[in-house]
Amino acid sequence: MIFETADLEPNEIYRLLVGGITPRPIAWISTLSVDGVANIAPYSFFNVASCNPPILWYSQVNPRNGQDKDTIRNLIATKECVVHIAHTDLLEKMNLSCALLPPEQSEFDFAEIESEPSHAVAALAVKHALVRYECQLREVMQLSTLPSGGTVALLDVKSIYVADHLWNGQMIDQQQLQSVGKMGGNFYSLSTDLRKLSRP
Repeated sequence: MIFETADLEPNEIYRLLVGGITPRPIAWISTLSVDGVANIAPYSFFNVASCNPPILWYSQVNPRNGQDKDTIRNLIATKECVVHIAHTDLLEKMNLSCALLPPEQSEFDFAEIESEPSHAVAALAVKHALVRYECQLREVMQLSTLPSGGTVALLDVKSIYVADHLWNGQMIDQQQLQSVGKMGGNFYSLSTDLRKLSRP
């Protein structure tokens, strides 16, 4: 079956994109508002943009009401965030942080997420996250102002936290990381069945 995107509504395109491009890594991003409210939300349009210098990117799919989400607003105002890699034990709390809350209400409180101070940025860190990247905003690129359009943020990685038991001296132990990915609809993928193949 072939779908011509010019013939589809944005919500139809969305379902075809997120249902096929799977599993997607999830950036669980914490920020701090100018009023001091701790915000955290997951984004599955996310990946590494560069290793030298270290840059991550994530994209906000513009809400139908045309307003930016708290994360991008806070990022533009404060220039700082923490990108957490959620694992299986944090999946339900991460999912709760998707809730549409008013800007003055913290998802940390709503989802009862334990926090601690970050190393180099003001945004709070998720205490039990095993990997996190403390970042400074490099650039925001608005690809479309339309509903379901994209706003991309480039983030300079300033420091990286890895739980001691995950670091084997050379790499992050993939079997113990237990990171989760986003599938289409309300489905998530769990990294519990890993296959190791040497590159040719």
